[in-house]
Amino acid sequence: MDTAEIERLTGLKGTYSKEENVFKVSKPRTDVKIQVDKWPMLPFMGLGSWAAFAPAQNGQVVMMGDTVLFEDEVNPVISAAFEAGLEVTGLHNHFFFDEPKVYFMHIGGIGSSAKLAASVKKIYDKVAEIRAAHPVPSSQFPRTIPQENKISPQPLEQILGMKGSSKDGMFKVVIGRPATMHGVPVEKEMGINTWAAFAGTDSEAVVDGDFAMLADEMQTVLRTMRAGGINIVAIHQHMTHEKSHYLFMHYWGKGDAKDLAKTIRSALNKQADYPE
Repeated sequence: MDTAEIERLTGLKGTYSKEENVFKVSKPRTDVKIQVDKWPMLPFMGLGSWAAFAPAQNGQVVMMGDTVLFEDEVNPVISAAFEAGLEVTGLHNHFFFDEPKVYFMHIGGIGSSAKLAASVKKIYDKVAEIRAAHPVPSSQFPRTIPQENKISPQPLEQILGMKGSSKDGMFKVVIGRPATMHGVPVEKEMGINTWAAFAGTDSEAVVDGDFAMLADEMQTVLRTMRAGGINIVAIHQHMTHEKSHYLFMHYWGKGDAKDLAKTIRSALNKQADYPE
């Protein structure tokens, strides 16, 4: 690996582990003051973004990293990672009672050290761009949500290609996926499911839900949802020892209900391209 090139392209000084043959750059979050449990949190205690590089087969390099983000940075940075050719492999919190709320986005990739280093720089630049425009992290997504729920189920059922359930002006679909746990078949009612719930009005709707994804499906589902403007809010597992192993992505979108449903349908279609 050309470690000097990685430092030049990321704009960060790195450290080399001879024992593991890994070169790592890090970037502490010092631009916004953070409290956890009413205590001023310092970057040394776990508020540092990092990317680690290791040699792989055929002259390539593998990169893994973790990126410290505030709520209004998460989805623009996910999109920036995809545009830069990286994978997003996890999104979650590390703390309770943090102010402002802090999230951690895990990234990965394989390729040349130059390409990967430049890609990492792009996501750090996106963070800096957001904070330069708005020094204080935002507390909500753009667009309002009507207080009264008046979702029309029929157009959404037609787009999604399935029947759903309605309650108090809201609409929901749930799609089960097969698995086994401890040799027992489990599916929709045991939590192996993808679901989408719509509220608000047909023209000013909100959708939230969960996608059950196999590992090979995850990147295309995430890319499809982001391309449709739907926000990713968590990527994690719900179970252990299930077969097949599922990962779950939680989301939140605002906009025209039909447009939101079309994005979800598109992501479901992309999943169908992968064998179970």
